[in-house]
Amino acid sequence: MDLSINKEVNVNAFRFTTKKQQLQSVPKEIEFDGASVTFVDAGLHYLIQKGQQLIQLFDMSDGHNTYRLRQDNNNWTLVGMKANA
Repeated sequence: MDLSINKEVNVNAFRFTTKKQQLQSVPKEIEFDGASVTFVDAGLHYLIQKGQQLIQLFDMSDGHNTYRLRQDNNNWTLVGMKANA
């Protein structure tokens, strides 16, 4: 990521996808610094296990920028962002 942010964000809406016959929720819209960002697709999803803790990372695009989100329990953090080429 070009710009490190590491700030908590609100996820205002979710998109639902089916993978291996399981329903998964993916962020569709976040609120960051008073502005709403709507993502154009389901993005990329990573699962990381750290001891007993499960962390999810999402790389999402609004068509102009790519955002990396981290879900840790019920907390959402905008890790960083970079401009799309």
